[in-house]
Amino acid sequence: MHGSLSRYSLTLRIPLMLLVALMLVLGAAEGKKKKTAPPPTGLPAKINELAKHLYGVALEDSAPITSQIQKLVQDDLTEWMANRTPTDVEARRHLENDFSLLHYPLEGIPVTFAQPWKGQIVIGVGYTLGWSVYDRQNVLAIFVSSADKSHLVTVTDFIPRVDIHYQTLPQFAWDDLRFFVYGFRPGKSQPRLSVVLYSFDGHTLKSLWEKQDIYDGKIDFMNDKVVVRYLNEDEYVRTGAENRVPPRHMATYQLNAAGIQLTDEHDVPF
Repeated sequence: MHGSLSRYSLTLRIPLMLLVALMLVLGAAEGKKKKTAPPPTGLPAKINELAKHLYGVALEDSAPITSQIQKLVQDDLTEWMANRTPTDVEARRHLENDFSLLHYPLEGIPVTFAQPWKGQIVIGVGYTLGWSVYDRQNVLAIFVSSADKSHLVTVTDFIPRVDIHYQTLPQFAWDDLRFFVYGFRPGKSQPRLSVVLYSFDGHTLKSLWEKQDIYDGKIDFMNDKVVVRYLNEDEYVRTGAENRVPPRHMATYQLNAAGIQLTDEHDVPF
């Protein structure tokens, strides 16, 4: 008799235990559903959704997407800077937030500068939008700020496929604001340097001097001089095949009122 009751009790307990376990599983699942965060909204999310469409798109075909991202960023910066004079660090952090939801290999890398000029502050806000090692779009916007108000003056596309670096210049024998933008492009056996000397007169931005794809190029700025060290690609390939060390070349440029002039070029040890 006791054995029959034990078996009966066990028969009842097993379904009950299964029911309790099922309720616990369902309750945990429901709890997880309630804790799931809603999808992000706002400008970073919009930029991220657009940027996702860049996967597998060649740089030459990317304009329909990158132009939309550029407009979102440009409108956001214009509104944010309208009633303030941000530092270059503040501008960079604001732009970092705009790109904060991008995931590798997507990246948005801001680079900024702020330079006093004629009683105003000229603020350069640029970024590299990349979606592969080689597909990179570069944008540079120039704002002018005074009395805690800033406005957008001009936007230009910098040389594609490179990253962006700035070098501002002191005022010498010229009235305009001048600065270098340069970057390095990966590929081949050595990175390649591209550099542009820009002039800003308060209204327009123009290029005074430009060099692209300098093979294994390295650049140094020394007040009113610029030194570029580089390899000749054909020499590099030929001497490598002959197990010889190629010469490295060094070009020195002098900044002047008209722009920039080559003053010396000679070979240096590799």
